This record gives sequence, structure tokens and C-alpha cells, in this order.
Amino acid sequence: MLLIGRPYFGVGRVLAGAFFSYVVLAGSSAHALPSYARQTGQGCPACHTNFPELTQFGREFKLRGYTMGGGETPFPVAAMAQGAFTNTQKSQPGGAAPHFGPNDNFSLEAASLFYGGKIVDDIGAFVQTTYSDTERTLAWDDVDIRYANSTTIGDRDLVYGITLNNNPTVEDIYNSTPAFGFPYVSASLAPTPAAATVLEGGLAHQVGGVGAYAMFDDTYYGLVSLYKTLPKHAQRHFGVDPTGEPEIDGVAPYWRFAVQQQWQDHLLSAGTFGLFADTFPGRKRRAGTDSFVDIGLDAQYQFTRDPNVVTAQASWIHESQFLPASQALGLSEHRSNDLDSVKLTGSYVYSHGDANYGLTASRFWLNGSTDAGLYGQEDVTGSANGSPDSRGWIFELDYMPFINRSPIKVWPWTQIKLSLQYTLYDKFNGASRNYDGAGRDASDNNTLMLSAWLAF
Repeated sequence: MLLIGRPYFGVGRVLAGAFFSYVVLAGSSAHALPSYARQTGQGCPACHTNFPELTQFGREFKLRGYTMGGGETPFPVAAMAQGAFTNTQKSQPGGAAPHFGPNDNFSLEAASLFYGGKIVDDIGAFVQTTYSDTERTLAWDDVDIRYANSTTIGDRDLVYGITLNNNPTVEDIYNSTPAFGFPYVSASLAPTPAAATVLEGGLAHQVGGVGAYAMFDDTYYGLVSLYKTLPKHAQRHFGVDPTGEPEIDGVAPYWRFAVQQQWQDHLLSAGTFGLFADTFPGRKRRAGTDSFVDIGLDAQYQFTRDPNVVTAQASWIHESQFLPASQALGLSEHRSNDLDSVKLTGSYVYSHGDANYGLTASRFWLNGSTDAGLYGQEDVTGSANGSPDSRGWIFELDYMPFINRSPIKVWPWTQIKLSLQYTLYDKFNGASRNYDGAGRDASDNNTLMLSAWLAF
């Protein structure tokens, strides 16, 4: 997922997590949690290919509410730290962020504490709270608390449940939708395109949602959720600044339907997902509401045969924007716009001895209506011609040195992942050259990131 956002939807939503008073800090399925490994008695490769990407066992574990056992007495607390070095091809005037230089920055991207695992029979959680050094904030991140059960209809299995969460698509069991899609770690100190669909983080951590889901015959998967913007005081309590964010008028429905088929070492899934949202832009009610309709299609293929794992994912989101309120408030030039987001990702993981080695390549496109009100900013993040069009590649090499064994006897579930990621832009905010009107080219935002991800 590209961590980007529409100007008045917020850019780079902060990480974090805790939900409802009876649940202490917990862990999100965006990450490989040692607490899940302790609970199930399975090593990280049982649930993950190149963590946090899920295997079929990992998808089943999430589907069944994070409650599957088989290991030690649950101790559902885990922690994570992510550090990074970020270099952009051309320095950013004024600094990459407050308290950081214009280039070649070291950062603590995240320091997190999780509650991840079974709470009581049939109820489990995945909740994360995170300190971000780049944002200088402590706040909640993706939260997913589930009730899950199963029955049979005839001789066919039915797994069903309820999810409480704070980010549309966070409840998905596949890695082809935005919340848990590649890249799993992005450089917070690099420029990112000015546009993104609502489903690509536009409502993340501002909302509370409840949904019902089911998987029938291990083939047909469906989910329907309803989301509502949390009150300002609740967001501030969770560390989120509600300033300038949209406010949902009533509730916003989200749906997800997919079909999957397994044969031998292969799994193929294909589906659709989408969201309808009427929102008050910037929480300003005097001009009425805007309307957003996001409709997505996705597919995922996974081949697993030791020592090889091959995964391919594709997604397309089309967003129709009806913006009378934003136009009246001077936030949008046009009354209606369209935006399309396309991503194609392929990865290969090779297991040898104690280690896993991963290679991932991803191609992305953003195309949409030109609108100077939405996208025309006079800095490196804006567009001189008001176009949201961006496209590029992300390449990543990963090394997980201890993934197939327990590296520390006193805390055997500790894991580390070292990554080298390069993002290359063909077009950025509407142009390949001089996109900001001040001489900055798309390639000037090409980004090299070295990162270390420690989970324990």
C-alpha cells in the first residue's frame, strides 16, 4: 500500500492501537506477531511467507478470530521496532519532515506494543499502539477484534464471525487489498503522490466499524461492515488529530466478496470490494456533503512448495467523486471527478537453512481527473497542472536470517527482517518533468530505504 492520502483526507495517517476499555494494547494482522506463534505453537513460516504476507494457515488463523491454539498458554503481548535509513534522489527543500534534514535521514519508523491473540473462547484480537518518531506521536493503529465460530450446512463447513475494527479493508484475509497490501513498510520521510482513493487509508483510524463475515466450504468468502466517524474526543484519546479530516454522514457501508480455489500447492482467489461514503469535508457541515463510491477488483495467486513460495497479486480501485460541498468550500475545482488506482505485485521467497530470502516487484498507477483544488499545491508534494497521475515501480529485497529457527533461547519467538527497498517514479503528480512548477522531476523523488524490523 502506498501511504498517501487526498489533501483533506490527511497524508500519512499515524500508526498506533488500543480499542475498548476491556482490551489492553494489542496487535494487528499487518504484522507477524510472536504472541500468535506462542499461542499456536507454530513458527513464523506457518502463517507468513515474507512476513507479514499470509499463507493459507495464516488466513485461516485470522478468519477464526485469532483464537486457534496448540502452543503454550497464551501470553498475548508482543512488541516491534522498525528503524530505517531513507535517501531520495534529490533533497527535499526545508527538510523531509520537522526535526529531519533534507536527505539521508535515519528514523525510528515505529516502536509498537501489541495485544495479539485469544481473549476468551471464540474471541480474539489484533490491536497495536505505536510511537512514530517521524510524526512524534503515540497513537492507535489498525485494530481488529473478532468473534468467530463454525458450523456445518449439510457436509460443508461454514466459518462465520463478527469484526470490530477501525480501518476499511483491515479485516480482509488476503494481501491484495489496501490495508495489508505491499509495500508492508514505506518510507515516511519521502514524498508520496498527492492522490489516493478513500479505501487506501482515507478513513484509517478515524472510524469505528462493525461487520459480519463468513467463509463457506473454504471457497466463498463474504463480509459486510458499517463505519462511522469517531467523535473528536475519542480520536484524541487514541492519539489521532481529527483536524481537517472528513466526517461520515451517518454510516458508510463496506463490502467484500471473494472466491478461492485450492489444488495441491496452489491457491487462487478473486473478488470485489467497495465502499460508499457521504462525508462532510474537513468536518464542515455548512456546505452539505461529498459522496465517494469506491469499487475494487482483486486477485491473488500463491504457490507453496518447500523451499519456494511464489505470490502474485493484482488490484484495481475505481473511485467516483461527487464533490458539491468541497467545491462550495473552495477545496475542489470540479463538482465531480474520477480516480483509478492499479497495483500489480509479484514476489518470490526462497528458504535455505535458517534463513528466508525474498524478492518483490510491484508496479502502480494512479490516474484521475485534473483538479487544481485537490492536487495543486506549491511544494514537492503538489501538482503544477492539478493532475493526480502518478506511476512507478517498487523493488524490494528481504533477508530474514532466523525465520526457520528460534534465535534467542530465553525469548524464542524473536524475529528480524532486513530490507532494501527502491521506489522509482515514471510520473509524479501529473508530469515526468517539472511537476511542481519549480523544476522538480518525478525521478527526483526516487527513494532508497534500508530498514530493520524487529519483532519480539
